[in-house]
Amino acid sequence: MVWLPYRKLNILRSPLSAWPGIRIESNMVRVLFVCMGNICRSPTAEGVFREMAERAGLRRYLDVDSAGTHGYHIGAPPDVRAQKAAAMRGYDLSRLRARRVKEADFLRFDHILAMDRDNLASLRRACPTEEHRRLGLMLDYGRSGERDVPDPYYGGPEGFERVLDLIEDAAAGLLDTLGGKRQP
Repeated sequence: MVWLPYRKLNILRSPLSAWPGIRIESNMVRVLFVCMGNICRSPTAEGVFREMAERAGLRRYLDVDSAGTHGYHIGAPPDVRAQKAAAMRGYDLSRLRARRVKEADFLRFDHILAMDRDNLASLRRACPTEEHRRLGLMLDYGRSGERDVPDPYYGGPEGFERVLDLIEDAAAGLLDTLGGKRQP
């Protein structure tokens, strides 16, 4: 995707703002995090990224959300284990509610980041071909060398800690990339 500088800020704007028929504020970058059910990994990514952006003073330039490729948990809060692990690190996930990816998301969001390759494949099947440039993997912004954020749902608390480790690293990298400090 081609990014254009917004004024003299490090935050970049999406070329979507110039598309006719789509109303988008020119100073917003929209990011959607996606996993399967939207109760563990993607709401964790949303909460972590939102808080990091807030701490960096960049929250007003970002529209951040999360969704699932499946509708198993629509309207449910994040898994209590995800909330507990996140709260231990200062992230509040309690207000988030699960939803499923919808067709409009492929036009609304500049970056749609899957937590793993299976969900990325699901997104590619659902997304119009001309919008595939918006799709990617969350961990492409991290330094771990891993591709997939493992699903902690059927495991113990250590799985949720591992998810947070990976997501914190990748969220910091994403924030740096959007601010023009590094390439993905």
